[in-house]
Amino acid sequence: MNEKNLQEIAYRRQAFKFFDRGKSTHQILHQIPRSRSWLFKWKRRFSRDGWKALDSSAKTPKSSPHAYEPSLRHLVLRVRGRLERAKVGLIGARAVRSELQLKRLVKTLPSISTIKRWLRAAGFFHSDSEPQVKAYYPTPQFPAEWFFVSCDWLARYLEGGTKVFVFHTIDHHTHALDQTISTVKTTEAACAHLLHSLTELGVPDFLQIDNDAAFTGLGKKRRVFGRFVRLALHFGIELLFIPPAEPKRNSVVERVNGLWVSSFWEKDHFTSLRDLLKKREKFLKWYEQDYAPPALQGLRVKEASGKRHRRKLRCREVESVPEELPMTEGRIHFVRRVGADGRIDILKERWRVSKSLRGEYVWATINLSQKCLIIYHRRSAKATAKMIKQYAYKIEEKVSKLPPRYRRSKKRVSVLQII
Repeated sequence: MNEKNLQEIAYRRQAFKFFDRGKSTHQILHQIPRSRSWLFKWKRRFSRDGWKALDSSAKTPKSSPHAYEPSLRHLVLRVRGRLERAKVGLIGARAVRSELQLKRLVKTLPSISTIKRWLRAAGFFHSDSEPQVKAYYPTPQFPAEWFFVSCDWLARYLEGGTKVFVFHTIDHHTHALDQTISTVKTTEAACAHLLHSLTELGVPDFLQIDNDAAFTGLGKKRRVFGRFVRLALHFGIELLFIPPAEPKRNSVVERVNGLWVSSFWEKDHFTSLRDLLKKREKFLKWYEQDYAPPALQGLRVKEASGKRHRRKLRCREVESVPEELPMTEGRIHFVRRVGADGRIDILKERWRVSKSLRGEYVWATINLSQKCLIIYHRRSAKATAKMIKQYAYKIEEKVSKLPPRYRRSKKRVSVLQII
């Protein structure tokens, strides 16, 4: 597919399934946060082309009136060969273009990028290293009824040198945002933000985060989970850790971080934390009422949020969270890239996958109730996801049952259905 927005592809696929079932426009728009014009456009294409219409139409023109003649390409290659045989001088694309211009060999000079493309296709450019094969990334494709959010933080300095940490959590379906600001980036600050987001946005089914110590809570001992993980499991939330050093995998919340910087932070001055907290209300109000993220196809955040009902945490539930949180049954997910030795790293432990999958991404799930670690792999978007490894995963402490009030009414989704 030529689409880069995997969320958009997921919405189209879901709409096509509804078309097959004969669902009405009202029923479909209640499940998919898109406009009527978007829905009618893809319904027309589906009626005409079926499932082949899932991909966008190719943007490449069928003909190019400004295409260069093949003779010009051959001339460029001959000049490049002559420069290479010369006793002195450069041989790059810029040098080839300068030679064409100096000797007036052509009327219209091709660009440097065009010359580079011709030389590369002719095999003039060589690399000593093996070409990097783009591995398929198992971006989760959740059905509309599942509540999926992402969390991240960024740091900035106030006038006078005080450092502040801004935590953001965003709803992937509606782009509703929750923000807290702290002067420290600790597990306590991360937990406080999580509780705040549960009261403002609702209790999600899945929470995607990076591998920051404030989230993982890793200590010296293996299989010892920190308070943030325990707090999420206490409310029945399944955590999804993206690969280390790959923030682009959390792009939805990363874009919100950039939006906050460009539309708010860089447009004002803040003398203190109190000043920042007072002024940030303008940003939050603008974001909710006036901002229309591109992914929502013209809908504002408030309009998209109004179409979803979220179960929000009450104040008394926040107050009743125990100081010493037990380990609660649930699932913790990790996306990891297989190393050269055929292994992956999960919470300071190395697990064997397969040397045949070096450089590929796998999805690993710790199931605390079944006390096992399961590894899944999907080679491409067209391939079928498969379970490839399973290990026993025992922890020393007792695993408690999920409190009844936080159990989900819907059946737990299988990993094979979302990767």
